[in-house]
Amino acid sequence: MAIDDTRLVTPAAMGAIDAAAARGGIDSFTLMQAAGAHVAAVVLAHYPDALRVVVVCGPGNNGGDGHVAARLLMQSGVAVARFGAPPKPGGDAARAFTECPGSLAPLEDWQPRAGDVVIDALFGAGLDRAVGDDVAAVIARAEATGTPVVAVDLPSGLSGRTGAPTGPCFRAEHTVTFAARKPGHLLMPGRALCGRLHLCDIGIPARLIASDDRLWRNHPGLYSDHLPVADAAAHKYTHGHLAVFSGPLISSGAARLAAVAGLRAGAGLVTVASPPNAVLTQASHFTAIMQRALGGADALADWLGDRRLSAFVLGPGFGDADKARAFTRQLADTGRPVVLDADGITAHAACRDALGAAFGGAVRLALTPHEGEFARLFPDLAKDPALSKVDRARAAAAMLNAVVVYKGADTVIAAPDGRSAINADAPAWLATAGSGDVLAGILGGLLAQAMPVFEAACAAVAMHGLAARRAGIGMTAEDLAGQVRPPDHSAADAGRT
Repeated sequence: MAIDDTRLVTPAAMGAIDAAAARGGIDSFTLMQAAGAHVAAVVLAHYPDALRVVVVCGPGNNGGDGHVAARLLMQSGVAVARFGAPPKPGGDAARAFTECPGSLAPLEDWQPRAGDVVIDALFGAGLDRAVGDDVAAVIARAEATGTPVVAVDLPSGLSGRTGAPTGPCFRAEHTVTFAARKPGHLLMPGRALCGRLHLCDIGIPARLIASDDRLWRNHPGLYSDHLPVADAAAHKYTHGHLAVFSGPLISSGAARLAAVAGLRAGAGLVTVASPPNAVLTQASHFTAIMQRALGGADALADWLGDRRLSAFVLGPGFGDADKARAFTRQLADTGRPVVLDADGITAHAACRDALGAAFGGAVRLALTPHEGEFARLFPDLAKDPALSKVDRARAAAAMLNAVVVYKGADTVIAAPDGRSAINADAPAWLATAGSGDVLAGILGGLLAQAMPVFEAACAAVAMHGLAARRAGIGMTAEDLAGQVRPPDHSAADAGRT
C-alpha cells in the first residue's frame, strides 16, 4: 500500500506514533536502518559526483539515522566524514554509531571543501528552540560556501510544528522525512527551507500513522464526496443563486471578479448588487451576470425575502464599513452561507465578538483574510509568536464559529471543530492584485451549490490554484477568473487516497 502523503502530524504526534510502533513489537532499530538507507539513497541519486559526504550528527535518533546513512555510503564507496556529538550509551543511536566505521570529529572541526555535501542529522523535527553557537557556526559555514545540504526529517533550526526558524537554520536542497509530513514541511518559510521533500516509508504501519491533529495537506479526498453533481433534470436555480455585493463606482471591479469566478465555479445564477450609481458601469461589463440596484438596509431586507438566493459574498471593494456591518447582520439572519472578504473582514475589527454571535449554530460563515486582514481582526492571535499559522487559523475559526481561509503561499483552511488543511501547491504568480476576490467568488459559487463550508473552502482553494496554473505566469486577476472551472469529479476521485 502506498504511503499516505496527505496526513500531517506534529512532531509530538510523531513521537507518539513511534512509541506505538515500539509497543506493537516493531523493532525501532530496524526503523532507524530503513531511515538511514533512504537518506543514503537520496544522496547517491542526487549527488553522484560528491567528493566527500559530511555527516553532522546529533546525540539523538536523528544522529543515529545519520550514522546509518554514513555506513551505507561508505559501503557504496563514497568518502564520508562524520562530525558531531556521540550518542548516549544504550540506545539505537549508540548502536548505529558503534556499527559505523571511522571516527567522529568535533562539530567545530568541519571546514568546507570543494565537492562537499552535508547530511544534516543533528536535530530534525523534534527541536523547538534555537540551536547552539556551535551548530549556528556550521550552518553559517555551509551557507557562506554554498555547500549542498540534505536534511534528515527537517533542517536543523526549523520548527516542525510552526514552519518557522527558531534561530539560525540550514537551508536544505533535499529533506528526507519518514512516515508522514510535518506541518513545518508545508508552512512557510519551512517549505522553502526544506527544498525538495522526500516522504519515505520505513515500515510503520499505516494504521498507526494517525493522530488527533486532524490536519491534512489540502487534497481532493477532503471534499470530493461533497462536490456538486450534474443532474439532467437540473435547472439554473438548482445550481444555486449567488449574490455578490459591489462597492461604489470607483471600486466596483473587485465585485466583478468575484461574480465571474462564482459563475464559472458552477453557480446557476449570479447577481451583483450595486449602489445605484454603480449599476450602469457594472452593466457595461456583464452579460450572463445579473444586476440589482441596492441602496440601504430596507432594500436589502426586501431582496432577502427571495429564498432562491442561496449564498452571499460581501467585502471585495465594498468600502463602507458601517454599511458592511449592517448588511452582514442582515445576511446572518437569513441562515444562509456568507463569505466575508477584504472590507467585509476589516469592517468587523472592532466588533469581532458580535460577528461570532451573529453566526451561531450551524457553520455558515467563511472568512478569507490575508495576513494583514487577519492581524486587524485577530491582533491577539497574530502577535503570539508561539502559535503556528495553523494554530492561529484554528483559534480564529473557533472564536467566530466560521471556516477561516488564512491566505498566503501556505494557505490554511480551518474549521471550528479543528479540522484543518494546508494548501501547498498554488503557483507563486497567484500573488497579484484581485486574486483574493476571485477566491472569494469561487467559494461563494460552491456554497451557493450547497457544499458544506469547510469542504467548499478546501475545494475553492484547490480550484483557485488550478486556475492560476491554467492562466500561466504573468496572468492578471481577469485572466485568473476566466480560467476558473467547475470541480471535475473524475480528477478529484483520481486524487483521493
